[in-house]
Amino acid sequence: MDKRMPVVSFRDYSFQYHSQAEPTLHDINLDIYAGEKILIVGPSGSGKSTLGHCLNGLIPFAYQGEITGTLEIAGETVANQTIFDRSKRVGTVLQDPDGQFVGLTAGEDIAFSLENDCVAVDEMRERVRDVAAMVDMEDQLRFSPYELSGGQKQRTALAGVMINHVDILLFDEPLANLDPATGKTAIEIIDDIHRDSGKTIIIIEHRLEDVLHRHVDRVLVMNDGRIIADMDADTLLCSTVLVENGIREPLYTTVLKYAGVELTPDMHPGSIDTIALDGCKDKLASWMQQADRTLPMASDHVILSMKELGFSYEAGRKVLSDVNFEIFKGEMISIVGRNGAGKSTMTKLLCGFEKPDEGRICYDGKDIADQTIRERAEYIGLVMQNPNQMISETMIAKEVGLGLKLRGITGEEAEGRIEKALKICGLYPFRDWPISALSFGQKKRVTVASMLVLNPNILVLDEPTAGQDYRHYTEIMKFLVELNQQGVTVVLITHDMHLMLEYTHRAIVLSAGKLLCTAPASQVLTDSDVIEEANLKETSLYQLAKRCGIKDATAFVQCFIDHERWVRQI
Repeated sequence: MDKRMPVVSFRDYSFQYHSQAEPTLHDINLDIYAGEKILIVGPSGSGKSTLGHCLNGLIPFAYQGEITGTLEIAGETVANQTIFDRSKRVGTVLQDPDGQFVGLTAGEDIAFSLENDCVAVDEMRERVRDVAAMVDMEDQLRFSPYELSGGQKQRTALAGVMINHVDILLFDEPLANLDPATGKTAIEIIDDIHRDSGKTIIIIEHRLEDVLHRHVDRVLVMNDGRIIADMDADTLLCSTVLVENGIREPLYTTVLKYAGVELTPDMHPGSIDTIALDGCKDKLASWMQQADRTLPMASDHVILSMKELGFSYEAGRKVLSDVNFEIFKGEMISIVGRNGAGKSTMTKLLCGFEKPDEGRICYDGKDIADQTIRERAEYIGLVMQNPNQMISETMIAKEVGLGLKLRGITGEEAEGRIEKALKICGLYPFRDWPISALSFGQKKRVTVASMLVLNPNILVLDEPTAGQDYRHYTEIMKFLVELNQQGVTVVLITHDMHLMLEYTHRAIVLSAGKLLCTAPASQVLTDSDVIEEANLKETSLYQLAKRCGIKDATAFVQCFIDHERWVRQI
């Protein structure tokens, strides 16, 4: 196809859901050319996922509303296409992998479109094996979707769309549930597909820095249903567009600005690998000398411990083995590791959803083996990774207040606590909405709010910021910090290395169901052995330190952590 001809063309395009009083998209004019790789970023509710739904046909076939203007794909007006026609042009990896599964096993799910196209069995099996190997799922092809971790589900969905021969590949937050190293690999896989096939790639993602690990042709910034910026990454990172629209900057650009470095497009700051750092070393060294801050630490009172813990879902398949660690009262700590390392299983054991085969779990020095789920819920609150597994009411305010109702808390006290939690999680304007009208990220905030209202002694959050824009991420974390300062112990199970660096004093690192180490975040992310074994990745701060010849990279990363916390007055 001629690269000078747009493969996607929006003209004066607007869309308003039937359930909304105002349009979600306003006057979109956009051309995307064959073979381009485009990144779309923006805060939650900016319209970026709605734009993706217009491209893949979910609008208007799944989500009805009023459309004005035109959209052409490959020179054909989409008004004349069926959703089946669209699926032959645009392949999509959805934000919520559970909404994309159709097979009884991961292998069947990857092969689904090939079965529809009547591909020969031998060819089908070979193609499934090849694409599964690309996303590190070749050993899980016989697993049921319900046996897969969130990241493994995301990789299965990625493989399912990669196996198709379509012109346009649309990725709606493909990194949301992936561990850092797998997320890096996913971006590299997408880049390899782009380079080798020449397909048009469109990525919708909050994790800007992770996507910019590989080159993109353009970055589109959306807010309030409009495209407010369309530029290359170098120009974007030198502008104020990201900060003004509540989008997280890459860590390396943040620390350079702290050090007084003025970024310019000719420095090529779009990636840590391309940025020119001449003259930056002295400024960074000077900043390090001034950045040391003394911050309060948690008490030495052990509130929670796991001792020689072991667990298997089935005989011969050990998920956790000989896990030993302590968490201190008032601590904010992260649990990190690759997908399938046992992080989520640990929370099930902690809350009583499963019983350990070996070892003990102690709360405040007392073994809680005989306590029921309800008894543990009086002092341990859990926000699960998948919000759909927690929600039971149809309306937002009722869902957030359900735990209070079950505890007999009603009236003004309940209303005040519900209102506060809704505001913290950015949901107060939607308090009377049905949950079915929310995005995956908004549902996530509902589940966070439903735990916050209960004032637990220990709050465990499994991927609390997945799918959140930087503004809502910051609001949620600010509240968690305030809660932590009041004595609540906060445990964050996360793939987000930014969160781990900025908010937690220590990290518990798991690998293959075993405890790899417990150490400060700065130490974890500058230890190459731990990074490799736990499937983490080097932070761009560490890479910046190495490129600038800073000998003690761990101290440099710790300076950034301490300075960030001091800025936030933690």
